[in-house]
Parts: sequence; C-alpha cells; structure tokens
Amino acid sequence: MSKLVVKNITKEFAGKTVLNDINFQVATNEIISIIGPSGVGKSTLFNIIAGLLNPTQGEVLLDGISILNIPGKISYMLQKDLLLPFKTVAENVALPLRLKGEPKKIAQQKATALLKDFGLADLAGCFPKELSGGMRQRVALLRTYLFSANLILLDEPFSALDPFTKSEVHDWYLQAHDKLKLTTIFITHDIDEALKLSDWIYILKNQGQVTFETIHLNPQHKKQADFLLSEEFLQYKTQIMTHLA
Repeated sequence: MSKLVVKNITKEFAGKTVLNDINFQVATNEIISIIGPSGVGKSTLFNIIAGLLNPTQGEVLLDGISILNIPGKISYMLQKDLLLPFKTVAENVALPLRLKGEPKKIAQQKATALLKDFGLADLAGCFPKELSGGMRQRVALLRTYLFSANLILLDEPFSALDPFTKSEVHDWYLQAHDKLKLTTIFITHDIDEALKLSDWIYILKNQGQVTFETIHLNPQHKKQADFLLSEEFLQYKTQIMTHLA
C-alpha cells in the first residue's frame, strides 16, 4: 500500500482551474519533488495534502485513510525555519511533543537525544540567533519530524542557503531521511536539488491547461559517486527543462 495517494484532485478559485485531475502516489521512504513555475499551484496542492484547504473535487489518503480537511496528520515546513527566538534549540525541537501533552522534562530528553543522534548535541542550549542558516534548517527539520513523524511536506526549505551550505544540508537530510525512515515531498524550483534528492520528480505546468508530467530516476544512476557530473544527470536535467519549456 502506498503511504500517500493523491487522487483526482481539482481545485478552482473564482471559476479558474488551478489544479486539474492531479493523481500520484508516494511509497513509504520515497522522496519526490514537485517542480513548476511560480503561481502554478504547487503550494495549493501542498495545502490540500496538509488538510488546510478543501479541493473542489478529489481525495487524499494517508495509509489508506482520508485526511481531507484534517490538519495535523502530515508535517509541513515552509521556506522560513520559524524557530522561536526566545527558546533554545532543544526547546524548539521539543515543542511538538509539548503541544501533544508530553511533560516538559520528557519532551526535552527526547529532543536532546534526537539532536545527539544527528550530530547537533552541542547546539541544544543555543538560541536560534546563534546558529548559521544551515544549522537552523537542520534544527527546523528535526522539529518538523516530531510534529508528525514519517510523512513530511517541505516547501523550498533550502532556497535561502548558499550553494555550499545547501549541498551539505542535502547530504545531511538524505542521511536523516534514511535513518528516520521518512517519506518526503518537496516543492523546489532548483532542478539540480530535485535530481540529487528525489526518487520521482513531478512537473506541474499551467499554461492554459494544467499538466502533470512524471520522471522516475533510476536508482542505479543515483548510486554513482559522481552522479551530479554524469551523463545521466544531464539527460534528466534536459528532460525536465524540455517539459518546463
């Protein structure tokens, strides 16, 4: 059974069709990316999946159960990390557990253990203003995981990072995704990022007619140590750019 099923999703605003009969599935532990021009409906689709917006028609199933209009079932992280400046890193990470009713001491212990597992133990007592952009994103991603484990929606979470920091955070996230057994859906405008992180890429276009193209990345290609410099990488990138044209 697929972890997430998006079935026949259509959304209209004031008589204008923004999304039209969108269908895809996400298997457990997969990473998929959704690419498309600004204003094409990517965030609208995320808001529907997250239970924040009702579609005109269609269904969203998580583990076989409808989650339409039921927020809180899926973790959702926006571009900004939204860390609380008056709380320490450990307190920020523990926040989802506190909101779920866990005692402060236990929540702090779990947050500290999670930070340790991912090489961030030294940051536990720091405040967000003391962290670099890359460190803030790592902390925010761990907090997002604790809000609703397993399936995470990430809306351009690395867009503000410089190329070197972004690459480091990509590597870190791939390790975290594997270790925590996550399932992830990205929105990104960065084709290289999508190719590095994803198992599947979906291209959303709305130039008079909504289209949804699918590209599957061969796992054997992704295992190449120099995948980002390979001929296969360039072929995938050309294919995506052709679809976006």
